[in-house]
Amino acid sequence: MYTIRMMNCAFFAHHGVFEEEEKLGQRFYVDAVLTVDPGDSLENDDIDKTVHYGIVFSMIEKIITGKRRYLIEALALDVAKALCAAFPQIQKADITVRKPNAPVAGVLDYVEVTVGWPHI
Repeated sequence: MYTIRMMNCAFFAHHGVFEEEEKLGQRFYVDAVLTVDPGDSLENDDIDKTVHYGIVFSMIEKIITGKRRYLIEALALDVAKALCAAFPQIQKADITVRKPNAPVAGVLDYVEVTVGWPHI
């Protein structure tokens, strides 16, 4: 096994419960930590049999900037499921979504959630 970490991927999107969040949008940050079974791809230096992180980034971007979700937890789960479906080599996807401008009555740097798939 090996691990791919894609950290702090930034996207502008329109997620959240409040209408202002949908209307105005904001930046979201995503970390993807992927546990990968390499098979023989590392021994053979074969990109076709491993996880292409350029494609992973594009998939994350499409989901994050796509349809609105009320919960960033649901957003993280959708990303994790999509990556595992596209790349059977991924044994586990831990996806973290950070929302720096969460509508709370106080000062904080961000709210983040991490969802793992499959659930073990």
